[in-house]
Amino acid sequence: MKATQKEFSGLAQRAARDARVFFFCGPDESGASDAAAKILSFLPDPGERIEMSGAELRRDPVRLGDEARSTSLFGGARHIWVRAQGDEAHDAVQTLLDNEVEGCPVLIVATGATDKSRTAKLLAARPDGLVAMFYPPDLASVTASVRTMANAAGLKLGSEIAERIARGAGLDTRLARSEVSKLALYLDASPETPRPVAAGDLDAIGASTEDDDFSPLVDAVLGGKRDAIGPELRRMREQGMNPVGLLLAFERRAAQLAGLNARLGDGRDVAGFVKAEAGARRIFWKEQGAMTAQLQLWRGHRLERLVARLVALHQTLLANSQDAELLLADELLTIARSARPNSKRPTITTS
Repeated sequence: MKATQKEFSGLAQRAARDARVFFFCGPDESGASDAAAKILSFLPDPGERIEMSGAELRRDPVRLGDEARSTSLFGGARHIWVRAQGDEAHDAVQTLLDNEVEGCPVLIVATGATDKSRTAKLLAARPDGLVAMFYPPDLASVTASVRTMANAAGLKLGSEIAERIARGAGLDTRLARSEVSKLALYLDASPETPRPVAAGDLDAIGASTEDDDFSPLVDAVLGGKRDAIGPELRRMREQGMNPVGLLLAFERRAAQLAGLNARLGDGRDVAGFVKAEAGARRIFWKEQGAMTAQLQLWRGHRLERLVARLVALHQTLLANSQDAELLLADELLTIARSARPNSKRPTITTS
């Protein structure tokens, strides 16, 4: 089976019943992860989760099939959750499909892959497989998602507060869901006892999130602001910012730039385009200047290389947590040098 972003919600329940291997891809890693979670919610008993990385499966393609056919330590149901980059899991999936013994559900969230990738082609035509691709959301769609989450949690909130949550979460629906859950707990809300949400309630739970602190550094690096980069990196160190959390802010901005690039196409009036996007509330008006500058710098292959670099950096930080701050600072300097207009240094390349 193959589903577009719009079709997925309607197909999810049937796919959870009929399929055993799920491949979620596209530039919106948050949306892909949400889709995987939705499939799990439709399983009668998801059971124990076995987490694996694409790098592990690339080194040992047989392992996925072995794990899928194994029984839980406690004798119950289980499922496998794979986080991969691109086609890392291709050989493992092919080995799994070649075996006739049916295993537990396998859900693959593949950053940097598309529905045209080799892994997707293995599954798209199979009734026991699902491929779904997700693009970065805009402010309006995430705001609508926040209101849906809030209704389900028993929260009554207007579009202004929903938009504030969406912006504070950097258009990441996972972070937005966390804020909604905190609000429901704070207000003792439930579907049976709904509660209204005021701006003061949002302030009380600290819903501004770390992204408010991250934004100046994101804008300095991706905007090539050489005078601001040093002080911002020093602030990162002094405030003890979480390296992975900060990197996620860069990944969300890169995904947002990718979505804008797709809508802009070959257009050259970047400033006019961004102004129109801000007018349509797909970009927060305060970010209009920064987004214009960054969209002019990061386009085409340069943006693709940036996205790939950030994905690789994410895996590096997770594997080297003790040196994460130093590794992140060094890489951000490399990206900033590449972003600088008229820089004599070469643009970044993936390794």
